[in-house]
Amino acid sequence: MPIYKTLTPNSQTTVKIWKITESYEDLLAPITLNPESMKRVLGMKSELHRRGFLSVRHLLAAFGYTDADLVYDQNGKPHLKDGKHISITHSFTFSAVVVSDTVVGIDVEKQREKIGVIAHKFLDYENVYLDKEATDYIQKLTVIWCIKESLYKLFATPGLSFLQHTLVIPFSIEEGATIAWIDYEEKKHRYQTTFFEFEGFTCAYALPA
Repeated sequence: MPIYKTLTPNSQTTVKIWKITESYEDLLAPITLNPESMKRVLGMKSELHRRGFLSVRHLLAAFGYTDADLVYDQNGKPHLKDGKHISITHSFTFSAVVVSDTVVGIDVEKQREKIGVIAHKFLDYENVYLDKEATDYIQKLTVIWCIKESLYKLFATPGLSFLQHTLVIPFSIEEGATIAWIDYEEKKHRYQTTFFEFEGFTCAYALPA
């Protein structure tokens, strides 16, 4: 399908989201992959992952880029050859790409009750304000996970821990935004994060505050 949603947080940043309804074959036909990308696609056991990978290439095209414009560094962080910053995500039937003049991270996740089982792996400071009995507990957990995943992607530093090095300031679902911090090796980095929900999914992105 065409682009599901386009957002422009500021004049230097654009977010595009794709709803994956096409078959693998239909997604593959119009795009050209470099040999390494084709090898990656063919090595994916899940068709959902293959479709997610290809939908990201369609999003790149919507930004005016090709697969050849995208490179990855030794930490697995994607970069664009023209120097702009990029972050990529896909989850089940949605994918998203953000392109910005500044460092940026994005994540999309499906809202699922099972996130509560792993909450102890990524929550520390946030336990102070979260209420496990609240009706929006799973929503808030998913927001926090998406924010921390966005921070992890933009920071792209080996050894960064969700639990030890990131924190998300209290927020309400209605606000759709909050501040988050990375506290790593005696340096604190502040980020403005935005989040929203659609069709049972949560998306969050982070930019320097």
